[in-house]
Amino acid sequence: MPASNPIYFEKAARSAADAVFLDLEDAVAPAEKAKARSLAVEALNDIDWGTKTVQVRINGLDTEYMYKDVVALVEACPRLDMLVLPKIGVAADVYAVDMLVSQIEAATKRDRRIGFDVLIETALGMANVESIAVSSKRLESLSFGVGDYAASTRARTSEIGGANPEYGVLSNKNGSEARPFYPADMWHYAQSRLVVACRAYGLRPIDGPYGDYADAQGFEAASRRAAAMGFEGKWVIHPSQVSGANDVFAPSAAELAYAQRVMEAMKAAQSEGRGAVSLDGKLIDLVSIKMAENLLDKTKQSRTP
Repeated sequence: MPASNPIYFEKAARSAADAVFLDLEDAVAPAEKAKARSLAVEALNDIDWGTKTVQVRINGLDTEYMYKDVVALVEACPRLDMLVLPKIGVAADVYAVDMLVSQIEAATKRDRRIGFDVLIETALGMANVESIAVSSKRLESLSFGVGDYAASTRARTSEIGGANPEYGVLSNKNGSEARPFYPADMWHYAQSRLVVACRAYGLRPIDGPYGDYADAQGFEAASRRAAAMGFEGKWVIHPSQVSGANDVFAPSAAELAYAQRVMEAMKAAQSEGRGAVSLDGKLIDLVSIKMAENLLDKTKQSRTP
């Protein structure tokens, strides 16, 4: 939510979203930055956010607003869980914010440690995503900022999270027959690299927004691709997208039932001294247990801040 528009705050607090963040960056005009910062501090202290993870996206390190954002929020907002760091390009960017936050925490004797969600949304950030992923112990997640990433790489698309209809593959020439065109996912490489960096270093990968909130079908398709790749969630920019994201990123009843059958089949196999077994005509082995556990663990995740 734009921190400059408090009419959305209570709605967000009562929503079914797991995490919410007030935005001081792109959604706030320069003339409104100071006011938005004050509104964010007030909202974090006055609104009951329940068990949601509460975050604020600060302004970038290349602006005059960032240090005041950090000081105001960390000094005055005990309910703040995480800062969202935009346009991070190199590991030293994260270190700079970490150093400032650490000094404030020490000075104020803050008893809740601030976590970081780092936005990978530039070509430089993607080129350095692995070093960024290990840049601070405060890191909890990396988010893919598809809009700014598209602008940074000069991708030819004007829709946040959408694709250019010309991005795809034409089938091989076969005489005079018409050649089918197969659309492709122009964000696959970037998303895949971010997921790998997160999983390699113990962070949670979060997919970015889908700008056309009136296109529920497109949002669902984008969410399902991200979930299949290993993302744990997706940004939503409109209340209508919340339930769709929750449905997609939560394991289905069928997935959970199959995972439970895998666990039972492998338990039986191991009791007989076997490391692999056939289930529904498919080979399952020890790695199948880990895959099944990943799904089952999702049902145990709580919303404790």
